[in-house]
Amino acid sequence: MLARRRSHRRLRLLLAAALAALPAAADPPPRVVSLNPSITETLLALGAQSTLVGVDDMSARQEPRVRDLPRVGGLWNPSLEAIVALAPSFVALVPSAQQHELRERLEALRVEVLVLPNHRYEELLGSIERLGERVGRGAAARRRVSEIRAAWRAASERTAGAKGIPSVLVVQRDPLYVVGGGSYLDAMLRAAGAENLAGKFDEAYPRVSLEWLIAAAPALILDAAEPPEEAQQHWARWPSLPAVATGRVEVLDRRITLPGPYIDRSLEQLAEIVRADAP
Repeated sequence: MLARRRSHRRLRLLLAAALAALPAAADPPPRVVSLNPSITETLLALGAQSTLVGVDDMSARQEPRVRDLPRVGGLWNPSLEAIVALAPSFVALVPSAQQHELRERLEALRVEVLVLPNHRYEELLGSIERLGERVGRGAAARRRVSEIRAAWRAASERTAGAKGIPSVLVVQRDPLYVVGGGSYLDAMLRAAGAENLAGKFDEAYPRVSLEWLIAAAPALILDAAEPPEEAQQHWARWPSLPAVATGRVEVLDRRITLPGPYIDRSLEQLAEIVRADAP
């Protein structure tokens, strides 16, 4: 307990020193530490790159435009001290069990945490708008969300009245995890013209058995698992699956399944794959 108090006091002093070192300004722009690649990408898409003062390791690996920014650690193990040293106006993160303690410790130090959920379609769009408002890019955020909604409507209209193609979207092969109901990917599958056979599960990414998959008999398997080069060989072991028998195992670029400000582009790519053999 004593060690924890000393660490807490040291971090408070570090934060005070970092704030004192900032240049004075009448209305300084926000200083944002992003702890998720989807948040980093959203800030870039909204023209708010200048607000970023630190990012997680994965953001730095995936996005060349932030590669030279200070890194604060991994998605699940960021460094509290590294974050505090950057004197952020707020820390933006996606809620998760792994970051619950980090959030509590930051808030105890009076560092604001902006929690931006992205599992469900409306959550994701709402998070884009909230983040945009916080960094002075509210109009750009609303415009981006409006474009996403327009793409969703257009895709849904194209597939209206057509029978959805019985499909599963695999995110991990062994053990087998698929996209369930309620997630933004479930919404994307339906808009693209697929019938998500796992949509009856409440979990966003349920673990299912091979027996369930065989009984579900998908006509289309969308495989977004790693490594992608093993997908075809893996599914060839079950030739009784309709998707395997008809050659409808499609390997997805994993970027299609990632949340972010360009899910309308992902929807367009997914729709082309889903409806490839449609009359």
